[in-house]
Amino acid sequence: MKKIIVLGAGLVGGVMALDLAKDHDVTAADRSEEALSRLRSKGKLKTVQADLSDSEAIKKLVSDYDLVVGALPGFMGYEALRAVLEAGKNVVDISFFPEDPFGLDELAKQQGVTAVVDCGVAPGMGNIILGYHHAREKVKRFRCMVGGLPQVREWPWEYKAVFSPVDVIEEYVRPARYVEGGRLVVRPALSDPELINFEGVGTLEAFNTDGLRSLIKTMPDIPDMIEKTLRYPGSIEYLRVLRESGFFSEEEIEIKGVRIRPVDFTARLLFPLWKLKDGEGDFTLMRVEVETESRKWQYDLLDHYDPETDTISMARTTGFTCTAVANLVLSGRFDRKGISPPEFVGPDEHCFNFVMDYLRERKVHYRLSAG
Repeated sequence: MKKIIVLGAGLVGGVMALDLAKDHDVTAADRSEEALSRLRSKGKLKTVQADLSDSEAIKKLVSDYDLVVGALPGFMGYEALRAVLEAGKNVVDISFFPEDPFGLDELAKQQGVTAVVDCGVAPGMGNIILGYHHAREKVKRFRCMVGGLPQVREWPWEYKAVFSPVDVIEEYVRPARYVEGGRLVVRPALSDPELINFEGVGTLEAFNTDGLRSLIKTMPDIPDMIEKTLRYPGSIEYLRVLRESGFFSEEEIEIKGVRIRPVDFTARLLFPLWKLKDGEGDFTLMRVEVETESRKWQYDLLDHYDPETDTISMARTTGFTCTAVANLVLSGRFDRKGISPPEFVGPDEHCFNFVMDYLRERKVHYRLSAG
């Protein structure tokens, strides 16, 4: 039985820890005793309270484990990953950090470490699918649309944060990069809205976000690639109003002699409103389109909150992708040294099929159609 430590016991990290604990010796680490206590009540695993913003603490914490799984907010993710690599430990990570992960590639190779990053649903599963097809036939076009939404639309936001709320706001401010006609295009987040109808859901709003990430560097021969986020219609307008009015700004302002960042003020107001209440349901919708020279492949996912296990859909779709790849790394089936985004996992047919089967076993189904 392998020893695994999961850094972060939040909505997604906790689900991953419980899933891995079915077959492995798992420890979950988090600063919040409340989150750790909730985990202990749900499954057989160990917990440890720790400050995961402290790199030296992370190095000591992971020293006795076979694999590290990272589930921290984006602003903590890069330095935590660096600490894990310096400790010489294999890692699979879902942190949505803004830094370029390849900045740690040389360190990972020097340490002889396998490090899979961005291994969630999107980025993550979309990359695995693209990697599989790219290894078999020239890809002309890649398009990914994804959203995690509450099942019940509730005014005014019609949204709940189903992963780190800090990373949600980051999606709305980080410039979106996509590839068109072989050229890199940079547009503001929330730009180029379009309304798209999805069977079983209805009409949603799609807009640009910076979801391609590593694909821009690793798949330079694909002339057209784009990723868009899905929300209920009307979302773009009020988010743009907040952003353009400065509510998401990180530049400090002074109010009655106190200096604060507007984004911190906004977060304090919004996060309680965006929090899923106990028993509230969500769903994850994703469509991945891969067009090759001979045909077009489309993968559709519509996954819902599981009331039996009280597991939100975003944790299922994100977390189980990560735990599937974690098992591939533990078994030695995927052992590439250095930084590996998920598109490096997909080309191996065994790895691709293993991930798909792993998800199906957990009732996460990607419906494939080809034309």
